[in-house]
Amino acid sequence: MKIAIFHDYFGAIGGGEKVVSTISDLFDADVITTDTDAVDKLGLKGNVISLGSTRKIPPLKQISATRKFYFSDFSEEYDFSIFTGNWSHYAAHTHHPNMWYCYTPVRAFYDLYDNFLQRQNFVKRQLFRAWVYGHRHLDQHSVKDIDNIVTISGNVQRRIKKYHKRDSEIIYPPIDVSMFRCEEYGDFWLSVNRLYPEKRIDLQIEAFRKMPDEKLVIVGGYAKGDHAESYARTLYNDLPENIKIIGEIKDDELRDLYSRCRGFICTAIDEDFGLTPVEAMASGKPVVAVNEGGFMETVTEDTGLLVDANYRSIKEAVQLISKEPDMYRDACIERSKMFDVSIFEKQIKNVINNGLQAPE
Repeated sequence: MKIAIFHDYFGAIGGGEKVVSTISDLFDADVITTDTDAVDKLGLKGNVISLGSTRKIPPLKQISATRKFYFSDFSEEYDFSIFTGNWSHYAAHTHHPNMWYCYTPVRAFYDLYDNFLQRQNFVKRQLFRAWVYGHRHLDQHSVKDIDNIVTISGNVQRRIKKYHKRDSEIIYPPIDVSMFRCEEYGDFWLSVNRLYPEKRIDLQIEAFRKMPDEKLVIVGGYAKGDHAESYARTLYNDLPENIKIIGEIKDDELRDLYSRCRGFICTAIDEDFGLTPVEAMASGKPVVAVNEGGFMETVTEDTGLLVDANYRSIKEAVQLISKEPDMYRDACIERSKMFDVSIFEKQIKNVINNGLQAPE
């Protein structure tokens, strides 16, 4: 059985790209994408096929990705197609049987539309409105070509039902628990996320600015030319001495940081799922997360603290956990096993087998 994974682009490495890598390894699947700038950092074992680079300026980037996937045709080469991301499912109309592993409906089109609109200047705001008006319809039409929708959390499942009127099955994203370890509870906290406004990294920085005795290491990159670039610049411009942003790093380096950090912090707006807190828990580290979205499905009172999205609440939680971070170790490791790759593999294989057996 030959499987193809269609993924939007590899501009920066995040949870979605790690999931693509895992699925590719499990099924020896080829990956069909557009931009491949960061693909080498993942060490994908399957073949990577590029449909060509996208334009670098939003929304031309997203529009060009949409067109490339829509006009692609590998229907004679693969037995099953998996779509991930926001734009790859435009290839669904020519690739059956298929499955969309949905990280989320396009947030700029739906639940975060107002957030995206407000950060544009007057001219860009009008262009943004025009793009969303036209492509929201195309997005909903394209989803009708999906045979089966699988999603990453109950949080996203509710969005899919609300915006696409489709049912979906939950299969939590995987991590290989055996790859993580706990070395010590060191002198720094860790944050791992793309440097995007929706991650609210400025909240983390403000909280740690008020705690000069606590250190924070932030790992993550951003796609050049994306709206995140200007946001990232503002983060770099005014960092206190106790905070470092070190960009993207290799997986073994990241696991080393997980193993040595004191705790983990995440602040994204209504996060789809949040793979990094689970990776931190697999390393025996407690998590401070905002009480929103997917974090509510992974972080428990035994594995950390869920807090309000303001720097005071974050500060209080960090200071409390820092007193005895090791008390969370066993519960964190046990909790992470619920998301192990072995469970994901069984569940995703069942979906694919059912899709292959379904009548056309």
